[in-house]
Amino acid sequence: MQLSIGQNLHSNADAGSTSRILSAAYGIGLRKPLPYYQGFCPPGVCSSRFQVFDMDDDVLSDVSTLTLDIVGGTFVVIPAYNEERSIEAVVREVAASFPNVVVVDDGSSDNTLQAARRAGAVALRHMINRGQGAALQTGMEYALLRGARFVVTFDADGQHRAEDIRRLLEPVHQGECHIALGSRFTGEAVDITAGRRALLRLAVLFTRIVSRVKLTDVHNGLRAFSREAAEKINLTQDRMAHASEMIDLIRQSGLPFCEVPVQIRYTEYSRAKGQSARGALKILIHYLSGRMMR
Repeated sequence: MQLSIGQNLHSNADAGSTSRILSAAYGIGLRKPLPYYQGFCPPGVCSSRFQVFDMDDDVLSDVSTLTLDIVGGTFVVIPAYNEERSIEAVVREVAASFPNVVVVDDGSSDNTLQAARRAGAVALRHMINRGQGAALQTGMEYALLRGARFVVTFDADGQHRAEDIRRLLEPVHQGECHIALGSRFTGEAVDITAGRRALLRLAVLFTRIVSRVKLTDVHNGLRAFSREAAEKINLTQDRMAHASEMIDLIRQSGLPFCEVPVQIRYTEYSRAKGQSARGALKILIHYLSGRMMR
């Protein structure tokens, strides 16, 4: 079964049909999604920093110029595989300002799913480990089915800062671009190793040669899409090669995009889960083989 992207499902009746569609397509277990926000914040999901103002004139004090309507229409998609240690804190940090958090548990063998639900996220699950690309596609399609106006992708290991989401959304909601890509190299990469920096620089060079797209950071999972842009993303690379495929799809969409400075926080935990040089070579092979087949 193929998911139909772009439907507006806001009513309670539609929530059940959404669950059936996703369950049939992916074999995932769902709990009832968070609603499209219309001027309230559910207990246990938003912190005291999230304040609700009049939707006509005021803005949220902790999300720059983003109105409640924009915040309520933003869905943050977090792919996660065996992230029990980090996912609860990540979800709580994001949900404090952006309540529509969607975690896609990609067949984890630990308690990632339970931890995400405990933190207040909508938790979807792949019955088997399909890869980060597949998890992102599941989350983005779900967000579109729920009527998302904006879709943000966010990592589960704690490297990203929730406050950078509003930085990404600013140029998108103001119409300056349809896609905003986070860049650690115009922003800040805290405690990055020399080896990791060199590997990422090589990836930038490779992308400029092969994809003909000039970016400063091509493997950053922090991105923001307008609805129109998200509808054009159809990832076929299930695993980590999706990051390069994403750049190809953005170029092919013809929609304007920009880079936004963000901070990436490297920790012992996130470094242990990062890609090695051998892993990068496998990604390259998968990407090139997939590109030849398209």
